[in-house]
Amino acid sequence: MKPTLQLKLSQQLTLTPQLQQAIRLLQLSTLEMNQEVERLLLENPLLEREESAEEEGGFQAGESAVEKPEELPSTQESDWLDNETPSYSGDPAGEDDGHDYHPAQTPSLREHLNWQLGMTQLTERDKKIVSLLIDALDDNGYLTQDLGELAAMLPEELEIDAEDLSIALQHLQHMDPLGVGARNLAECLTLQLKAMPPDTPMLEDALQIVDGHLQSLAAHDFGKLKKILNCTDDELRVAKHLITQLNPRPGSEYSNQIARYIIPDVLVEKVKGEWVVSLNPDAIPRLKVNKMYADILQRGQDSSQQQIGQQLQEAKWLIKNVQQRFETIHRVSRAIVERQHNFLEHGEVAMRPLVLREIAEELGLHESTVSRVTTQKFMFTPRGIFELKYFFGSHVSTEAGGECSSTAIRAFIRQLVNTEDARNPLSDSQISEILGKQGIVVARRTIAKYRESLKIPPVNLRKSL
Repeated sequence: MKPTLQLKLSQQLTLTPQLQQAIRLLQLSTLEMNQEVERLLLENPLLEREESAEEEGGFQAGESAVEKPEELPSTQESDWLDNETPSYSGDPAGEDDGHDYHPAQTPSLREHLNWQLGMTQLTERDKKIVSLLIDALDDNGYLTQDLGELAAMLPEELEIDAEDLSIALQHLQHMDPLGVGARNLAECLTLQLKAMPPDTPMLEDALQIVDGHLQSLAAHDFGKLKKILNCTDDELRVAKHLITQLNPRPGSEYSNQIARYIIPDVLVEKVKGEWVVSLNPDAIPRLKVNKMYADILQRGQDSSQQQIGQQLQEAKWLIKNVQQRFETIHRVSRAIVERQHNFLEHGEVAMRPLVLREIAEELGLHESTVSRVTTQKFMFTPRGIFELKYFFGSHVSTEAGGECSSTAIRAFIRQLVNTEDARNPLSDSQISEILGKQGIVVARRTIAKYRESLKIPPVNLRKSL
């Protein structure tokens, strides 16, 4: 066969570096985007942050180097009581003495226990042994290692055996917080109960439950407990209250956990009867092109300035892509609020079904773009801060031919459970029947799935005395 040469024309989508950056910025959370911006600020000398709060708009650029972009629009349940130790800082009289006051940091569990240890009259050897046990505690204040195993791990020259550790453990278990040094939940609760006055009503029964019948209490098997204790409903209720007011994690209040804050991307407020969506100015990085470098570049175009020219172009791309990112978030947020304004007015029960495709078709965007926009982007509303994806959900048909969102059904379930008779809680089948009478047809297994997603226990665990 004689070889021939043929020409064929075809179209192919090529992701330019600018488009790749735009897609990447869109799918990042605000925190991740700011980290990316900081990295690019360090790498590109032509890009800098506009620090002045007097500048108008969220984005600025050197006028001689790049055209200024258009301005953006302005802007659940546990029986255990986990008490936090309050801290105080500042002048009680409210007077300013010129010094900055900072909230007092809660000491760690180890610091708190070692401080108490230093105040005791124990010998130095005993203090060192107790200190070893303090170092072995976990964040909840439990000693999870066996004393024998712990003694075997210590160097022989210390001459510390399991009996020494056992004595030291008794000293540790008399320290604050009550229950610290326990080796399991039952021992932790027992230590706290034994610290109560001996004449506390139903104390002995509470100790008996903790000692061997915690599983029955957790399962709400009150009939079995009444037989074991030979007590009435009122007496068992008192014993149960003694146990549930205890702290199963005595060391948790001393854990210095750093709070993680969410910076919302958009703000929603009601103005003259209308819900208005605006971008959060605190979430928008204020960027501009370095004017000095841009002016140098304009004076000539020799080969030595080729790298600077490329960096200028990359700076322009970033400014434009960041602007486009927030404009897209703003457009999607406005479309969401238009459809979910009843939620803003009345709460979850008024949430309507919504899918990504519906927003994508209205705004002329691809469904994957809407998915990126609504992931890890947050909206501040009078009802709280919500991820944009929260406003989307499947639907359930009603008898009238309408639709009810899964979010609204979850809200109905939560309302029914919150108002049920604790002595005779509603089963999943009963909840399904109640919703059916309101025209919302939901199968029992669907109710169970929604209930579990709300972390609501099943009917037998919600039953109370």
